Amino acid sequence: MLLRAYAAGIFPMAESAASSDLRWFDPPVRALIPLDSRFHISRRLVRKLRHNPYRVTLNRAFQDVMQGCAEPQQGRETTWINQEILRLYTTLHQRGHAHAIEVWEDDELVGGLYGVSLGSAFFGESMFSRKKDASKIALVHLVALLRNYGYTLLDTQFQTPHLGRFGTFEVERDTYLAMLNTVINTQAVSFPNNPAWDHLLAGILSLQPVTQIS
Repeated sequence: MLLRAYAAGIFPMAESAASSDLRWFDPPVRALIPLDSRFHISRRLVRKLRHNPYRVTLNRAFQDVMQGCAEPQQGRETTWINQEILRLYTTLHQRGHAHAIEVWEDDELVGGLYGVSLGSAFFGESMFSRKKDASKIALVHLVALLRNYGYTLLDTQFQTPHLGRFGTFEVERDTYLAMLNTVINTQAVSFPNNPAWDHLLAGILSLQPVTQIS
C-alpha cells in the first residue's frame, strides 16, 4: 500500500512521535532536487568534500539513520517519525525499496538521510546532522549515486531554505504527477553494496560550473 501511495504522489507522516496514527499528504506543489548541472554545491562545501573529513556508507545502519532523523534538532523540535513510520520504512528497506546514506566520524554516526526508491525515482524522507555539514555531505553523495545509477527524479517533498541552496525547485501537482508516471515505470540500476564514492563524486563535481560554485 505504501509503494502504491508513492506511485500516486502521496506520502505519510505522523502528527508526532507519540501519535499512533498516520496522515497522508498530497501537496499542491512539490520540491525536486535537480540531478543535472542545476544541482548547486557551495565553494566551501566543495572544499570540504575534497578534504573528505567523514566516512560515507550506504545501507549499513538504516534504523540508526531513521532514529537520528527522529531526534529533535534546532528548528525542528518535534518529529513526524513515530514507531509505525519506523516499522513501515524498515520493512521497505528489508525489501530493497528504502535506502540510507550514513556519515561517520571514526565509528560514530554523525549524520545521514533515508528515502524510498521506486522505478527511477527516489523520494527523500528525512536527514539529520550531529556534526557540521554531515547531512549536506550525505545529500551530495546521494545525488552522485542517483546520477550514476540512472535515476531521473529526486523528490524532497517540501522546499526549505536549506535545500534551496542546492538548487531545489518546485513544480505544481499536475506536472509532478506527469513526471512521476514516467519515472516509476523506468527501472534504474540497483545500488551497489559498496559504492566507489570518489569516482561518483568526481562525476558530480565536474558538473559544477565556476559560476555555480559560490
